[in-house]
Amino acid sequence: MNSLRFPLLARALLPVLALAACATQQAAPERTRAGFAVEERSIAELQDALRNGTVTSEQLVAAYLARIDAIDRNGAALNSVLAINQDAAADARALDQERKAGKLRGPLHGIPLLIKDNIESKDRLPTTAGSLALKDNLTGRDAPVVARLREAGAIVLGKTNLSEWANIRSTHSTSGWSAVGGLTRNPYALDRNACGSSSGSGSATAASLAAASLGTETDGSVTCPAALAGLVGLKPTVGLVPRSLIVPIASSQDTAGPMTRSVADAALLLTAMAGSDARDPATRDADRHRQDYSAALRPDSLQGKRIGVLKQDDLLPGLRAVFERALAQLREAGAVLVEIDPPKGASKVGDAELVVLLTELKVELNAYLAATPATVRTRTLSDVIAFNRANAASEMPYFEQELFERADKTGGLQSADYKKARATIAKLAGKDGLDRLFAQHRLDAIVAPTAVPAWVTDLVDGDHAAEFASAWPAVLGYPHLTVPMGTVHELPVGLSFVGKKWDDANMLSYGYAYEQRAKARVAPQYKATVAFGK
Repeated sequence: MNSLRFPLLARALLPVLALAACATQQAAPERTRAGFAVEERSIAELQDALRNGTVTSEQLVAAYLARIDAIDRNGAALNSVLAINQDAAADARALDQERKAGKLRGPLHGIPLLIKDNIESKDRLPTTAGSLALKDNLTGRDAPVVARLREAGAIVLGKTNLSEWANIRSTHSTSGWSAVGGLTRNPYALDRNACGSSSGSGSATAASLAAASLGTETDGSVTCPAALAGLVGLKPTVGLVPRSLIVPIASSQDTAGPMTRSVADAALLLTAMAGSDARDPATRDADRHRQDYSAALRPDSLQGKRIGVLKQDDLLPGLRAVFERALAQLREAGAVLVEIDPPKGASKVGDAELVVLLTELKVELNAYLAATPATVRTRTLSDVIAFNRANAASEMPYFEQELFERADKTGGLQSADYKKARATIAKLAGKDGLDRLFAQHRLDAIVAPTAVPAWVTDLVDGDHAAEFASAWPAVLGYPHLTVPMGTVHELPVGLSFVGKKWDDANMLSYGYAYEQRAKARVAPQYKATVAFGK
């Protein structure tokens, strides 16, 4: 299959799935009960309204909470918001007082955000990763990414649902399902998948349940749900954003990333989030590379840039037509398109990635669990496996935990299997893969469709889609941006921009230039299903 995705790992590692019962079509209200219309408002628009006194931050919180009640809890019942921060209104009032006193923290001052529920916050909310084993994981501390957003003036509105344990428990999982939160639905067609593992962040942001959201990605878990929800999603260079106090899978690939309705909003969040953290050795060089990503956005940034286009021999017809239109728009923006063959050795790299992820999962999850409050009884991966068996009716009604069981048998970071897998990735994906393509063709970025359109959710057989652009940049830790590209049968699809390490600013700028020309985002209509043949 000609894509950046490893088809053999699609079901196991990518963000995927969400079953959805057929619901009646629900249109989002133009104005919330709180009186201020927040639907599709950008952060800049919200900030203008705050600045001119049209609305206060406390009223914004009320408006988003009313929308969550109308669309997430009732109406379309997206089930994307797992928990509400009880202190959000008080936090907003404090920021309103700061504004009145002339103290402004920046462009995020007083802006409500949602964060994925594998990221710790000091609010009265547990960090569960969707698992009942962590229902009492009330840590009272902010992950560095949350602390930085809060310091920049953002308000934590609540936590979003996710694929349980970020979709690393089973090869037969359904993305968007967790034992704590149930199933997240896709707001464009309620019977279709929201992708994972940041499914709740994707659906909630698409439905304007907050100004923006924070997700996490190991392989596809920001970019896939963003693409399927008509969003901008950035998986930053691994090491640009600290991962401390985020429930881990694998430090060689894990990162948090913004999920927004525009590139400009993603740049604002990344500017606040990026930087070195003494607790995360991978971020040692982050301060040297971080910058004001908003200042880097230029509508003419694609002029003269060499953009690699992966040969795509087997795209769905509708997706091919949208992709060809996107390529034409890139040319119109001044890009020089260079057709390239996909890197070889995808299956070997895919096998190696799984070894790396499962090995690091055991080591790093054990370390995380050991540092949780005493109220958390599962202190190791082995404990979690035993908990799931003892609570199988609630934890494993649809799929099991064979990846957890395989991870628990791995031999550690000094094992020969792990070292061999890391070497395979470095050679086949790096030296002989993307690095070779970038150098040989003198490329500034590589583009491809981010994912196939959302598939019908199936809790019996799990995720079905296998084509994603996430794996190669995931295993190398390179930046990957998805931007809305259009729709196929009313279902959003995204265009991926993949760059070299630390090239996040350029990916955002290229995506911004494309976005300004394509203007491809459409708001969801909360249909029960989508009609074909139109």
